[in-house]
Amino acid sequence: MSSAGAASGLRVGGTARAAVLVEPGRYETREYPIPEPPRGGAIVAITRSGICGTDKHTWQGWTEQYGGSTTPRTIRFPLIQGHENVGRILALGGPITDFEGQPVREGDRVVVSPNVSCGTCWACTHLLPYTLCERTEDYGNTLSAADPPHLLGGWAEAMVVLPGSHLFPVPDDLPDDVAVMAELMAVTVGLDRARSWSVLPSEPFLVDDTVVVYGTGPLGLCHVIKARMLGAGTIIAIDRSPERLAFARELGADVTLDVRETTDEERLTRVRELTGGRGADVVVEAAGVPEVVPAAIDLLRPGGLLIEVGNFSDGGEVLISPHRHLCSKGIRLMGVAGEEPGAYLPAMRQLARHRSAIPAIDRFVSDRYALADADTAMRRSIDPASRKVVFAP
Repeated sequence: MSSAGAASGLRVGGTARAAVLVEPGRYETREYPIPEPPRGGAIVAITRSGICGTDKHTWQGWTEQYGGSTTPRTIRFPLIQGHENVGRILALGGPITDFEGQPVREGDRVVVSPNVSCGTCWACTHLLPYTLCERTEDYGNTLSAADPPHLLGGWAEAMVVLPGSHLFPVPDDLPDDVAVMAELMAVTVGLDRARSWSVLPSEPFLVDDTVVVYGTGPLGLCHVIKARMLGAGTIIAIDRSPERLAFARELGADVTLDVRETTDEERLTRVRELTGGRGADVVVEAAGVPEVVPAAIDLLRPGGLLIEVGNFSDGGEVLISPHRHLCSKGIRLMGVAGEEPGAYLPAMRQLARHRSAIPAIDRFVSDRYALADADTAMRRSIDPASRKVVFAP
């Protein structure tokens, strides 16, 4: 038994408790057998698992996902949610390696990739595999607890890691409460892409450019961190939660705008005042509210870039003017379908490196819950006064 198993009492052949969403709005605590690890896979004893915006939508009854792709899916219940997972290796199904090709050993602390891609479809062989894979399966999302091996989400004491999953080693100096941010920080890869495109002065975004983050839930807050790491100039955060806006300032935002106290026009005026009348170089839409998108485009300067990362669930449609919103300003649009495997380890290393410069990173997790308190944890995560809510099995 690994050190993780000895500390927790978990073992292969025993059982693990899990918070199970049996239908939208209703959790039960259940026990499932801990199986032998699949060949090429592993069993991980979970130490932290975050509540994501997609998890909230599933709890609320939004069960259709990947709309507009070649393989839309309907979530099946019962479901063990949780795809932002940190844990220690409990057992291995033979020799396996981590994302950097190093041997994985029992007791190692790892972050588990949320998706299992097929590696053979057109998207996997031509594009970025993983989130665009035509047959991707997701822990805590499309992999139902109805099917063996059942333990396929992080809101459990133990999780089965299937062959083909990526395992990312956690730096020794990165506590679990920060390592659980890895998946969210990997989704900020849109900002990395924007920086890599900026080889000409007209391209967003260059060092010292203005970045607006519209929506300061956990994902938006991670974009504030990433924008500061990448050398943004003025960072403007917009939200309706005074608590989250205050925390955004601690993470590096220079200006905060409360949507309860300002109109779209007043926010546009303020952004232009801060940018010599032009508008922001980059706007990250992380509010997850479709109605925000036209207003976010308005905030851009001519030739600016909108990174759309907020609408992973289908919240409906909005009207935009192709003339006013797109052509007249010559803007760029970047839709982010999810995280990229190559972004995980840089994200964790940079978080470890910046903890002293941005001490608020260590307080990113605001609430920790036991599995038996899943309903309370979910309701807390929807409270605008919370930041990141996690389970600590």
